Amino acid sequence: MADKKNNRRNSNKDYDDDFKVRKIRKKACPLCTDKNLILDYKNPEQLRKFVNERGKILQRRATGACAKHQRDITTAVNRCRHIAMLPYSQD
Repeated sequence: MADKKNNRRNSNKDYDDDFKVRKIRKKACPLCTDKNLILDYKNPEQLRKFVNERGKILQRRATGACAKHQRDITTAVNRCRHIAMLPYSQD
């Protein structure tokens, strides 16, 4: 039993080392980088970038937005949904 555990650890060691070497570059917030871009809940075409094909709001990892702007995105999408310019969900 102990040999199998050691073999697993050794076989995964190469993968772990390669994984640690890779550096993932963080996305820059699209709203922070482009100062001219202003979120508007009355512009559904602009908000579709932050919503997936099923109508769900994308998370920060996917959009690359900072925490402040992700909250603004959520507010704008919810307002746009409320006035029926964006669907709550896709069937």
